[in-house]
Amino acid sequence: MFFRKRPNPEPVPAASEERAQPPRPSPRSPSEALKPTAAPPPPDLPPRRRGGFLATVSGLLTLSVVLAIGVMIGLTLFERQVKEPGPLPGDKVVVIPPRSGTTEIAQALTREGVIAHTALFEWAARFSGKALKAGEYTFKAHASIGDAIDTLASGRQVQHAITFPEGLTSEQIVTRLNENDILTGDINEIPAEGSLLPDTYKFERGATRQQIVNLMRAKQREVLADIWKRRSADIPVKTPAEMVTLASIVEKETGRADERPRVAGVFVNRLNKRMKLQSDPTIVYGLVGGRGTLGRGIQRGEIERATPYNTYVIEGLPPGPIANPGRAALEAVANPSRTKDLFFVADGTGGHAFAETLEGHSRNVARWRQVERARQAPTPDAAVDKAEPAPAPTAAPPADPGRASAYAPADGTNFAPGTPAPRPKAFDASEGTRLDPLRNKTYDLNSAKTVPVLKQP
Repeated sequence: MFFRKRPNPEPVPAASEERAQPPRPSPRSPSEALKPTAAPPPPDLPPRRRGGFLATVSGLLTLSVVLAIGVMIGLTLFERQVKEPGPLPGDKVVVIPPRSGTTEIAQALTREGVIAHTALFEWAARFSGKALKAGEYTFKAHASIGDAIDTLASGRQVQHAITFPEGLTSEQIVTRLNENDILTGDINEIPAEGSLLPDTYKFERGATRQQIVNLMRAKQREVLADIWKRRSADIPVKTPAEMVTLASIVEKETGRADERPRVAGVFVNRLNKRMKLQSDPTIVYGLVGGRGTLGRGIQRGEIERATPYNTYVIEGLPPGPIANPGRAALEAVANPSRTKDLFFVADGTGGHAFAETLEGHSRNVARWRQVERARQAPTPDAAVDKAEPAPAPTAAPPADPGRASAYAPADGTNFAPGTPAPRPKAFDASEGTRLDPLRNKTYDLNSAKTVPVLKQP
């Protein structure tokens, strides 16, 4: 069997090879070969739709930003108005009644000219969160609303003060308290004599009179206890009460601070020698009690009248104080001057002349009477020659030994029955006389213009 040999077919290139071979570009000129070709356009994509929730959130955020900017602008303007100077031309004291609300306070400040916008004050006060307190306050000139709020929130009210000079009786102190129109309330009872400490006491409007009395009593106990612990061991007083009694006598005898220890020394020396104290102020207290002042000179019959307080009659200390002594008088009795003085008399200058003996005291008395006569003498006529010497003073009669420590002891010839005895102008001067510069009721410690300047007489 014969087979016919078939011719070999031509090889067929694979499909992959055909695709792998790119078509040959047609030959180009050099200029065309360097020219860039444009990129094909991107395929068109279908538009995306924004969801409703995202749109809402975006709108809210935009609105919040706008509102925040508006609030910031509003707060800035509000704060600027709150800090703007107010209409008050000068410092002013305003009383805010108790239990006043924010609206009532705003209305009161508007009436007093402290602020100009009542509603703005209310908003600012509520926005600040500060508690406004009633009371009496000083608002500075042109105080802003913010300043007014800070003042009311601080609680720093106007501080008033009332002053009690040393040597007032408890009854006189109560009278002064009742005369004060800033204090309130009544005093339960007149305190015991010598139980109050004279001083200047601060208080706010609305304080009661009884509170001042309680404060004076507590202060006296504190000061007395401290001075009693530091007393000299050889003073002839056995108890703090006796020290107060002797200090009250010293207080009434002299108003000069430099003399108190020496006057106290005179009485201490007399007590040690068992001599009568013979103090004129004790006569007055025995006659008028807590009223404190006689209003005239002491008469001879009154010097000899026996009362529990008359140290011309009784021996030793009286049964109790004759006034409320101050700290300095208590200190003087606790640590008196160590002298041998047994006598003193006014010297005509507001002070006293001291003596160890009756002879020296008599000379001091004579000089004092000479001063008294010169004061009572009529003024010479202008035509009199000023160079003409004055007549020599007549000799003064001897002093009565029984009245050695009085202000101006005199013998019987100078004391006709019922006639007043001569006394220095400074005697018993703390009860509303010219030597009492603090007779004013109260003064405001916040204002230097109302605080009195004290001058020694």
